[in-house]
Parts: sequence; structure tokens; C-alpha cells
Amino acid sequence: MNDAARKLAPLAKDQAEQHYREAPNNLEAEQALLGAILVNNDAYYRVSDFLKPVHLYEPLHRRIFEIAGEIIRMGKTANPVTVKTFLKADDKVGDLTVAQYLARLAAEAVSIINAEDYGRAIYDLALRRSLITIGEDMVNIAYDAPLDMPPQNQIEDAERRLFELAETGRYDGGFQSFNDAVALAIDMAGQAFERDGHLSGISTGIHSLDSKMGGLQRSDLIILAGRPGMGKTSLATNIAYNIAASYDPEVQPDGSFKAKNGGVVGFYSLEMSSEQLATRIISEQTEVSSSKIRRGEISEADFEKLVACSQMMQKVPLYIDQTGGISIAQLAARARRLKRQRGLDVLVVDYIQLMTGSKKSGENRVQEITEITTGLKALGKELNVPIIALSQLSRAVESREDKRPQLSDLRELGSIEQDADVVLFVFREEYYVKNVEPRDEFDPKYEEWKMQMEKVKGTADVIIAKQRHGPTGTVKLAFQSEFTRFSDLADPSFTQYEH
Repeated sequence: MNDAARKLAPLAKDQAEQHYREAPNNLEAEQALLGAILVNNDAYYRVSDFLKPVHLYEPLHRRIFEIAGEIIRMGKTANPVTVKTFLKADDKVGDLTVAQYLARLAAEAVSIINAEDYGRAIYDLALRRSLITIGEDMVNIAYDAPLDMPPQNQIEDAERRLFELAETGRYDGGFQSFNDAVALAIDMAGQAFERDGHLSGISTGIHSLDSKMGGLQRSDLIILAGRPGMGKTSLATNIAYNIAASYDPEVQPDGSFKAKNGGVVGFYSLEMSSEQLATRIISEQTEVSSSKIRRGEISEADFEKLVACSQMMQKVPLYIDQTGGISIAQLAARARRLKRQRGLDVLVVDYIQLMTGSKKSGENRVQEITEITTGLKALGKELNVPIIALSQLSRAVESREDKRPQLSDLRELGSIEQDADVVLFVFREEYYVKNVEPRDEFDPKYEEWKMQMEKVKGTADVIIAKQRHGPTGTVKLAFQSEFTRFSDLADPSFTQYEH
């Protein structure tokens, strides 16, 4: 027992001498800023765009800042006399009354020129306190281990809160001057001029589609919809690989990398496994049928092609997440993590109907889809990347004589049409013509069917049904089903079918 007591004695002494750390704050900066506002109300407008009452550390300072802001926004003058009427007269600040404290703040006010610098210092300290809060919450929740919050959910919640803090913890919000907007537009035009294909957005690798869309634009939600068998996943896979394979990073002044051409691609494959997706890409690149690869019906030359292709593809920045039934919150957390760790330029989701919403949407599937598309649109803006989201269409298309999809086919699926910046439909008439082949080749209709089949064989339409910043219309593409590959039509005679 004596040994234990001797070991505990220095520990108890250390604990007694330990000083508790105070949360980061700067009361002098808060006093200086409030004094500047009380002397010259223009100082408020220099900081009100990013500084809120909650960012001040001292409760009385929060209240003074809030009252002064309300008075100024009403078009009146905020000074020690007008502000004190909204505060309790009997409150004390040390030996001073509130009225005396306000007068002291105004008397020791800094120049209005320094107001923004003080505001930024106060804001940065508030961010540091928020970081401490997030860290403490992580520790406390990890210790408590609540049943309704497994570790994975806690990680996702912490990542979300940190990313929100990183994105909102800036002073660059609010209005921009027109000169700044013009400079950004000219910069974007310059980048488009230097980029391969002279596109303002990221090239899909399919020139006829790029010429209509100008590439994939940052923060856009692009819905790629169609009935089963039309080739939605094939087109999305082709575009994703084309972008990743043409990735050309450019070093920025701060040491980070920015894509000059192509980009880093994140692919959420909720329907197919990563192996199946890789098989499709290898088939498309090597022109070895995917069905032969699966069955092992390949020659030695084909196998050498596959090996060479796989070695080349190892360097391609295409990242696949094959988690089934992922929620919009999980998807967003993983996308943020990918952007932070590897970079991210394009996100693909295959497909919307296999995702899950929150429990709030209950059994209403339309509300759940609406929550998912709204979340995807918000995520695209947050990460500043285009998101290609695939969507199934209802069987209503099959009941029409004209099987070409229309925007109205999306209206029963929630707010997909409203949230989307671009809506693309994949339509292969060959699929439907093939299904009505006459059983007897001596049938009078057989020749007519054969001519129709020859006309549509190996082609596909990508219908641009909606585009916020460009024209609508139809792009005719070649489709090789054995390699699941979409490409530009080589034969110019096919242009007669373009709309």
C-alpha cells in the first residue's frame, strides 16, 4: 500500500498544479471592433457579411453586436446612447455599469480601417473554438458508444461537420463586383482556349456530345435516364473512363494540383460490382467481348491485350465505390473524403433508385427520391464538381407507340426534372426493332423489318431534353454492344438523322 501511495502522491500533486486551458478568444479585439462600430456605423458593414453575434466570445459583446446590427439595419444610428436602452441597466462589467462600459468602448475605439482585420481575427478564433467543440464531441460520443450511432456514422458526422467548417470558414462570401465577375469569365474562357477541344467544361471524350454541351460544367447535376437495356451504365462508364484516362494535372502556386484536362473520377456503382465494371472497361478498351472474358473464351493474344490494358489502367485516377443501398449522407461523406485525399473532378452515381434517403421520408418513395436529387445537387455545388446521376424510367414509356423518352417521364419520380441542370435520355431504337423481328423470313413484313434494322443497327440516340446553359436536341452515336462502347459515328452520312 505504501508503494502505491508513493506512486499516487506525485500524480495528485501534478493534477493540483495543472491549469485548465481557456478556449481561444481575444476580448481586446472584440472591444476594439465594437468601439469602432459605435463610433462609425460603417464599420459594421465591413464585417457583417461574415461575422455573426455567435462568433464573439463574451456574451455581453454578442448582445451589443446583435443590438447594434439590428439598429443599423433599420436605418438608425447605433451609439452608446441608443444601444444602452436595449440592455439591462443594472448589469455590471467589473466596476462599470453597462452605460459606462459602452462609453468606454466608444472612447477607446480603433480606426474604421482596422475594423475588418479585427473582425477576421475574432472569426478565426471562433473557428478554432468550433474545432475544439467537434473534437470534444467526437471523444465524448466515442466513450459513450450510443446504440443509435455506430462508429461509422460518427466518422461520417465528424467529416460532414469538419467539411462544413472548412467551406463556411471563409471571408469571401457575399456580393462580387462586376469587374471580378468579368475577370472570372475571362479566366474561364482562357482555360477553355488552352484545354483540349476548347471546352468550358470537362470533355466527355465523345466529341459530338461535347459540341452540344460544351463538356461537363462544374456544379451541374446531369441526369442520365433511360429504360433498362438502353446502355445508361455503358455510356456513364465510357465517359468516366475517358475523363480519368485523359487526366493531366497542373501544379498550382500553392503546391496543389488542378486538372488541365480530364480529371479524377469517383464512381458509385450501386448495381454492379467493381469487377464487373472493370470488365466492361477492359472490354471497351481492348475490343475483346466482355461475355468472352467472363466465360474464359479468349485466345493467348486476347489475354496479352488484357494484361497490357490492365497495366495501363492502374495509373488511371478512377475510384469505384460498390456499396449497395448507400444513403445520400454516406455518399456525400465519402465524396468529401475522396476530394480531400485524392482530389475529385467528376462524380458518377449508378443509379438514383438504388440509393436510400433518410428515415424522415418514411414510406413515400417520391419524397425519398426528391431528397436524394436535392442532396446530389447541393453536393455538386459544395464540391464544385459535375455529378452524373443515372435514373431508371417507368414502364409508361413501353406503353406508348413512340418509345422515345420525354421529360414528362421523369415527373412521377420526384423533383428529378427540377433539380437537374441537364437531362440526357439514352435511346436505342435497335433494341425495340430487334424485338419485333418476324418469325418467318418469308413474311411480307420481313424485308421492311430488315431495312429498318439496317438503318438503326449499331446506333444510339442521346437526347438532350434539358440544358440550362445550352441547346437541346439529339446526338447520334455509334454503339457496339459486344464491347459496351459508345463513340462518335465515323460515317458522316449518319448526320442526316441528327435533330
